[in-house]
Amino acid sequence: MIPVLDRARIRALDRHAIERCGVPGVVLMENAGRGAADAIERWLGRRRPAGLRGARVVIVAGRGNNGGDGCVVARHLALRGARPTLLLAGAPGDLAGDAALACAALVGTGGALVPDVSPAAVTEALAGADLAVDALFGTGLDRDLAGASAALVAALDAAPVPVVALDLPSGLDADTGATRGVAVRAALTITFAHPKPGLFASAALERVGELVVADIGVPATLAAAVGAAAELVEAVDVAALLGRRPAGAHKGQAGRVVLCAGAPGTLGAALLAARGAARAGAGLVTIAAAPEAAAALDRRVLEAMTARLEPDDLERSLARVTAAAQVVAVGPGFGQGELAARVVAALCRSHSGPLVLDADAITLLAREPSALVGAPGPRLLTPHPGELGRLLRIGAAEVEADRLGAVRRAVERTGATVLLKGPRTVVGAPGALPAINPTGCPALATGGAGDVLTGIAAALACHLPLRGAAVAAAYLHGLAADRWAARTGADRGLLAHEVADELPGALAAVAGDPRPVPV
Repeated sequence: MIPVLDRARIRALDRHAIERCGVPGVVLMENAGRGAADAIERWLGRRRPAGLRGARVVIVAGRGNNGGDGCVVARHLALRGARPTLLLAGAPGDLAGDAALACAALVGTGGALVPDVSPAAVTEALAGADLAVDALFGTGLDRDLAGASAALVAALDAAPVPVVALDLPSGLDADTGATRGVAVRAALTITFAHPKPGLFASAALERVGELVVADIGVPATLAAAVGAAAELVEAVDVAALLGRRPAGAHKGQAGRVVLCAGAPGTLGAALLAARGAARAGAGLVTIAAAPEAAAALDRRVLEAMTARLEPDDLERSLARVTAAAQVVAVGPGFGQGELAARVVAALCRSHSGPLVLDADAITLLAREPSALVGAPGPRLLTPHPGELGRLLRIGAAEVEADRLGAVRRAVERTGATVLLKGPRTVVGAPGALPAINPTGCPALATGGAGDVLTGIAAALACHLPLRGAAVAAAYLHGLAADRWAARTGADRGLLAHEVADELPGALAAVAGDPRPVPV
């Protein structure tokens, strides 16, 4: 997994590289700028027949280290045939340290630099450009922008050409992804050394655009010296978790999943969860429901089996149904009535095996989240932001404002593994760093997709610890949607059962080509 470093840790990493490892700061800046120029060359080469050759690039730079990075980028782009102009928010004498050295190198090699640039001048320069580069503010921004600074960011945000952001779009908070008054909307963000948590916030994704990580000339293992805020999942991680199925495997060994799911009017959720479990490799899937719902399901199931949960003999019928299960999942389309509440309470209290709680089960659990404390077996919660908000007694907007923080609080409060759904799913677990999933696309915004995810997680939990099952399930679920979108060229129209049906291809892709997926 790729370490994700927040503002404090990335500063500590720079200090460690400079003070303890002996890598001069100006070398780090040079490496970052050259890596950014490489990424810009690749990105523009896919969109412009001549690539960088003759491209008019306007770089809007601040007076800090991000501006220094912009100076290095300008110099390297000129070496590759571009026509860069650097617009500086101040005078060259305002820059200090490594940024001053980078600025002097740009000027000394004949680079075009315009000092004390105004928002109006930025707007005028951008009108004749092929590409803009945002080098105004980096990870250090921890305040809301106002006045001239905000006006410069707004002018860059209004650029009529694509914007490439260095480290992160100016105006975004590196830790939370919140907009600090005003922020740049980038087509490409080139972040340095390690990804930052804010780049994966739901509200930030539209401003981040395509994300590339550029190295700064120090080993990735150096992050261990400062610790990480989270981890970014890679295909190799999922491949290592999944392994290969034994040649002699039979359905009983492939995984036995019981889904307590479905009620009149929401039987589809149970069917989708069962389909997700089967497509993810579960050998035997049973849907357990109230007699009326089970009778209706009997007329629709093919690969799955059904079982009755008898309201008048619930404890015994529930024990009978779940006795042979390796994993039990509860919630999809189950409702929030008396029977559902009793089933959730009984499972939380007495089921000693892995238990996946989703949808209605989480809403019922939110009435008494302490029911999971001291649970007899491992638990996985798979909420969307609204459900997690109910669990934490906060609003969904507050969850979205700090997804990593919300997951950490939920793990602490429940002792469970928590998978927070969203454009960049986050998985938290006791004693482990939060894991951020890079796969998935807007096509997943379709009813029933979360039910499929529940089934996938349950199937994988037959053979994996819950954190590993949640990480792999989120990755495969998103990759299935990505594959559908790549094949169809569409960003909508994906049906939930199609997500399940794409899973074998996603599994094969991960097993056969376990390379990092670009984020």
